[in-house]
Amino acid sequence: MNTRRESPVGPGRVLIIEPASSGTALVGAARGLGFETVVASFDADDRTVPDRVRQEADEVLVVDTNDEEALFLAAASAHGASPFAGVLAGFEFYVPVAARLAARLGLPGLPVDTVEGVRDKAVMRAATAAAGLRVPRFAEVSTEAQVAQAAARVGFPCVLKPVDSAGSVHVTRADDVDHLLAAYRELAADDRPDMGRRTEGRALVEEYLDGPELSVEGCVGADGRTVVVAVTHKVLGPEPSFVEIGHVVRADLPPATRRAVEDYVGEVVDALRVTVGPFHCELRLVAGEPVLIELAARLGGDRIPDLVEAATGVRLPELAVAALTGLDAAALPSRAPRAKYAGIRFLTASGEGGRPTAEGLARIAGWPGVLESELTHAADTPVPGDQDYRSRVGHVLYTADSYQDALDLGSRITLGVSLALPVA
Repeated sequence: MNTRRESPVGPGRVLIIEPASSGTALVGAARGLGFETVVASFDADDRTVPDRVRQEADEVLVVDTNDEEALFLAAASAHGASPFAGVLAGFEFYVPVAARLAARLGLPGLPVDTVEGVRDKAVMRAATAAAGLRVPRFAEVSTEAQVAQAAARVGFPCVLKPVDSAGSVHVTRADDVDHLLAAYRELAADDRPDMGRRTEGRALVEEYLDGPELSVEGCVGADGRTVVVAVTHKVLGPEPSFVEIGHVVRADLPPATRRAVEDYVGEVVDALRVTVGPFHCELRLVAGEPVLIELAARLGGDRIPDLVEAATGVRLPELAVAALTGLDAAALPSRAPRAKYAGIRFLTASGEGGRPTAEGLARIAGWPGVLESELTHAADTPVPGDQDYRSRVGHVLYTADSYQDALDLGSRITLGVSLALPVA
């Protein structure tokens, strides 16, 4: 089933599969570059096309995006009628299928024989370790019986994480076997769908990395050149969970550390054969040395592309579209940064209840540098615990003149908002 609206004539069409989170920006970026945009989506349940995306898209192609053959047949038919210039994954789960679909249509994309390495964290760890890069000690588990054996090899403290999830879901620090087993049982029993998919119970038990956390935002262009656009400082909530409660672009690093980070990420990109398109690489500095957490072949979430644009002038969604349609990134319009630094701070709440209320948010909206402040939690959706991104009920996005000012303003925002969760 298709829905269509009139669109300006451009250099061709692009197919964007299930745009969500930062992937929704790909639609506007493609249109801004003159492309006609086709969104492939199941368009129901937790894969419903957001209203803003529906308004921006030229066509919505309704298909079960978790049925690869059905998706291919629908895309091939649309491609035959009017060819696509590129295929983009609008959400991390669809990076492998986008690569395979692009290959079948003869379009730019990641190598299909290695693309699982940017989704399956066990494959990712093995590939980067085989390249001689430092990675955490790790062991894969798929049954409860394997958990204690894995911990004996990895040691404590350790971290449990699903091999194929996102958003810090079920990522937990454990300091002993009992805690680790309890965390794995919770992971294995979780049958909540995410984009129509459920966890398989496969997970990694890996070394806990003690050090500040960063992410590196970049893109491999159509010419094969890897470009690092920005390094993001990540603010985490209290452990044992690893909820990201804020980001600052740009991270304040000594020049030598910045070079080491960029060199290391370049080697990770090569090891995982990210040959074209965007990447978001998370790592920790352990005694000043970068160590991989994970790399995703997509835009960073949590409004990171907006922060990057504000602090650097570079629009990452445009770079991604250009790379995966064969455009020369040098021909993209240049823009001046809005500020020296940009940040976001998320408002989090634990426990369950109705729509939260926030005292102090209206006052914060008037602070210098604040660009956005809002509650985003749906009124009819209970707030889960504070274990992952689903506990975030709002955000404040801002700019600052210095790195320290950005950190300080983030802390003031957290202290200045009082959240209440009335019982539904």
